[in-house]
Amino acid sequence: MSVSGDQMELREEEIVAHYDAAVAMLEGFDHTPRIAKGAERPQAERSSGIGTRRRFRSTTPGLVTRSTARPEGVHLLERIEASDGGDALVSPVQATVMRSLRRAISIALAVGEAYSEATGLTALKKENLEGRIASAQSAEFSELLQAEALAVLYTFGNATAFLLASSASEVTVELGGIDEVLTDNAQLALHGVLWELDQDLEKFADTEARLVAVVLAFCEMLMEKVGLRAQTAPRLGAFTGASWRVEADDFTIQGFTPARKARGSALTMQFKKPNEVVGNHIAKYQAMKLSKMLMAYDFERKLNPFAEMGGFIFTFMGDGAPGTGKTTLIQMMAGLISEYCTNAGYPFRYQNFGIDNIDSYQGKSGQNAKAFIDNVLDPNVIGFGTVDDIDQIAGKRGDRQSSAGQQEVTAVLMEAFAGANTVVRGNCTFGMFSNYPENVDDALRQRAGARFLVDGPQTREDYIDILALLLGRKHEVPLGDHDLYAAQEIRRAVARSFEAHSRPQEEGLREVWERVEGRIGRLDTIAKLGTYLKAIQEADARFTGRAIKNITDAVKVRAMDFELPDEWMEEPERFLFKSYDEKLGMLEEMRQPITDEMVIQEINRYADSEFRYADKSDEAAIEAMVRDFGRQEEARRRYAERKG
Repeated sequence: MSVSGDQMELREEEIVAHYDAAVAMLEGFDHTPRIAKGAERPQAERSSGIGTRRRFRSTTPGLVTRSTARPEGVHLLERIEASDGGDALVSPVQATVMRSLRRAISIALAVGEAYSEATGLTALKKENLEGRIASAQSAEFSELLQAEALAVLYTFGNATAFLLASSASEVTVELGGIDEVLTDNAQLALHGVLWELDQDLEKFADTEARLVAVVLAFCEMLMEKVGLRAQTAPRLGAFTGASWRVEADDFTIQGFTPARKARGSALTMQFKKPNEVVGNHIAKYQAMKLSKMLMAYDFERKLNPFAEMGGFIFTFMGDGAPGTGKTTLIQMMAGLISEYCTNAGYPFRYQNFGIDNIDSYQGKSGQNAKAFIDNVLDPNVIGFGTVDDIDQIAGKRGDRQSSAGQQEVTAVLMEAFAGANTVVRGNCTFGMFSNYPENVDDALRQRAGARFLVDGPQTREDYIDILALLLGRKHEVPLGDHDLYAAQEIRRAVARSFEAHSRPQEEGLREVWERVEGRIGRLDTIAKLGTYLKAIQEADARFTGRAIKNITDAVKVRAMDFELPDEWMEEPERFLFKSYDEKLGMLEEMRQPITDEMVIQEINRYADSEFRYADKSDEAAIEAMVRDFGRQEEARRRYAERKG
């Protein structure tokens, strides 16, 4: 096994050495289910010859593995061959599944072997077989066997899913779950999950498309279950702390993290050019900047220099009234990123999480949300994920009108956007959009690091521009005295928009501002700015430390108030293809100094949005109560009339 940097190479000969053992498992073995219950089958279905073999016996000292259940013959190759209705020839899809399983089992066994060598488990196995293992070592031996089994199981599921990813179709299959996850030792562990996979294939894989879907769904569930089990298992450091590279498959094993094919998604949306987004100057400007920021991601280092420098927008929220241009903004940003990625040869993945992903089946909505997050987070692609109409998709905690599915989605998004395990690499961004952000759970809304006010056209010039844009060219109406699209010149418009936030816009915040400024004067020091922040918190208790973090992140973005030159996107070798350190140095040179004016504007911009949400939320609640009181009064009046 060779080592390159912080990554070890899992050599091809180490993998191929396990091919015979892998094929033997796929051809047939007997397994007595210990946890799961198998389907009832006739006794004759057991294979001749298999039953006379000596079955594997656990080497764990003192462990009783006897079961009264009948052992069942597992023949995965035969099961896969039967998935096309009995065709005498093996199809390309079936062959792909067979070869992927053989390869995945071999990779898993090679990783288990490497783990055993690194931890001394190999020597303990030898001593155990010779009956020389000391009683004091029994606990350590058992723990190491369990850790090896977990590493092998996860690697098997991870490798199978990775190798079969390109064969996936739109067909999906709902499996009941995985029960036969045994961790006595690696071989018994593989027997258990292969037995259960055989059960699922028999039940669900009646076509080739469903064959692939069953195997992929099984591997996803296996990785999830093993990953949860591994959270409390000891002696896994040698697996989680290492990184193995399988060069022939372009496959990297990094502990209990799923590897995914670097495949982009085929986009069918109608892209928009920046000049087709009228108004929304700050939102448009930040979306254009963010599109180029994503392109600075370094695929070798798996990190974006902007994420290290502190100016990267991982999550943002776009809010505005219906018809103000949120969908147009999404189309513009996705179009820009797609164009840049196509030019650089990078895989781009766009995915939207919509209301159709909310499922009545318990737990399914959360699974859909987790799959959405994982697809966009994939460090092998440039990702852009959107949640449109998030107020309808993610429910407020404690809101009786929110379904269980909506509550599941809220929990998944909160953990993904700012949870204990959140890692921001800078290869992707998530945008949440809503016409009614006041209906979004407060804690989830505050996980949006940036706020894009999508307020649509505002000025006379904006309305002339949007009318001309939507009319198109096939008309004879003269333009008149107007410089078309001059008002959309982004730099000038953005400067005006930022200057507008030198003072608060919302009435409630403006009162706080005037009170603080009148008492301590111009807010030009950190102490005075902190005093202003505390006054905001006293006016709105929801203005917490997370709000301060979001504000400082926005200030750091302003410090990066430069747009990467278009030439860097058009000629990737000038920036995109440079090393990580070179890109970091080029960006450092362009960084702007942070001023008190920047900080004031970002405080006001963020606080304005929170006061705007609170005012709308309170007003909506008051209106609802007024309607309820009105209905009660009318009901009393009618009741009195009928009684009289």
